[in-house]
Amino acid sequence: MRHVFAVVLLSATVTPSPAADPTPAGRGYKALTETAFIPAFWSTKALPNAWRHWDGVAEKPADYDAAVRDRYGLHPAPYPNGGLPMGLRAANLVLGRGVGLDCMLCHGGSVLGTSYVGLGNSTLDVQALFEDLAKADGRDPKLPFTFANVRGTNEADGFGVYLLGLRNPDLSVRGDWKDLGLHDDTCADVPAWWLLRKKKTIYHTGATDARSVRTLMQFMMHPLNPPEAFHKAEPAFRDVQQYLLSLEPPKYPFPVDRAKAARGKELFADNCAKCHGTYGEEWTYPNRVIPLDEIGTDPKRHAGIEVAYGAAYSESWFGKERAGWFVDGKALRWTAGYQAPPLDGVWATAPYLHNGSVPTLDGVLNSKARPKLFTRSYRTGEADYDKERVGWKVTELREPPSEKVPAVERRKVYDTSKPGRGNGGHTYGDHLTDAERAAVVEYLKTL
Repeated sequence: MRHVFAVVLLSATVTPSPAADPTPAGRGYKALTETAFIPAFWSTKALPNAWRHWDGVAEKPADYDAAVRDRYGLHPAPYPNGGLPMGLRAANLVLGRGVGLDCMLCHGGSVLGTSYVGLGNSTLDVQALFEDLAKADGRDPKLPFTFANVRGTNEADGFGVYLLGLRNPDLSVRGDWKDLGLHDDTCADVPAWWLLRKKKTIYHTGATDARSVRTLMQFMMHPLNPPEAFHKAEPAFRDVQQYLLSLEPPKYPFPVDRAKAARGKELFADNCAKCHGTYGEEWTYPNRVIPLDEIGTDPKRHAGIEVAYGAAYSESWFGKERAGWFVDGKALRWTAGYQAPPLDGVWATAPYLHNGSVPTLDGVLNSKARPKLFTRSYRTGEADYDKERVGWKVTELREPPSEKVPAVERRKVYDTSKPGRGNGGHTYGDHLTDAERAAVVEYLKTL
């Protein structure tokens, strides 16, 4: 297993400066949007020259910034970012400045053409981004594992397993890579950050204490970040956590049939609330993990974190975080299935299920109507949004693309027959009539 970062020049991590905003959430926002917590991956020449490695492109596109966003599924930053799209960041190299990543690469999304910090990026092709920019820097584009199998999903869990395999428990870098059970076929859909305020446990399996600050810092395991970088950054991430807990979901911007939504609220209470909670000023949320044999959704994500990784994480600096009560440590826990998430702002978070295999809420409530093989525009404007079914418009396909088609185009096709991409399970709405499902969808627009 080759180190994906071995060719990156040694660099210094930038530590955040004191923020002018005195509130923890304000300081957290400033740290999140202004600080490079990891070294740069690429030179400043890589992004401007990436087009040279795009199939069928003979000259640099006229509106190159827009072309870059379309190519990689990136979005304009709703904060000052030096002209870079959300998720990319200027960072240090030993011989100057370069371009790196930050949390918003995956946790900065767009819906109806508006960018939001904390919305999962449902259009990202992180595989193409890393491959193209490596080529533009004159490096081998081969990655140590698959970063994304289908556009809009990623192998974030594989990143965590791979990177921890490069570290000793004290986060010093090992001399060799240890395989802690790396899987790169889980096709994770990125949940919205604003859901954290209700959750006692996080991740799709509910495996981690939601109070943990250190779990937010796993992306810092760039092999050139020394252990002291984590200690220095932890106070900033306490503030970042407070910012995440302050986030509110965007409101559905189109008209809602209030009478229809009221009927949907009753149906939701009878059929959905025991897992997903209730909403309004006196909201409830049960933090319930649904066993695999009950939920019936694709099991690959659940199997994607093995005992070896759980033990290594729990014994590492990440798992030794002070709990603040009677016992120190926030170890990973094994669960029997997937955590039913809160549904605040659910209209904005398409596609659905833990692997993004269902493009609309209507499909979530009717398993028989879910498309099996489909593609979409991977743009986020109003024309791309399905107001009736609530989610992304898709085009169903009769057959998958040929292997002769470039990989960047093949990743635009969601094939639910592939590992990690199954769209079965969650059949709780199948017994409802079409009118009842439509009423529930109307109610979900109001959350």
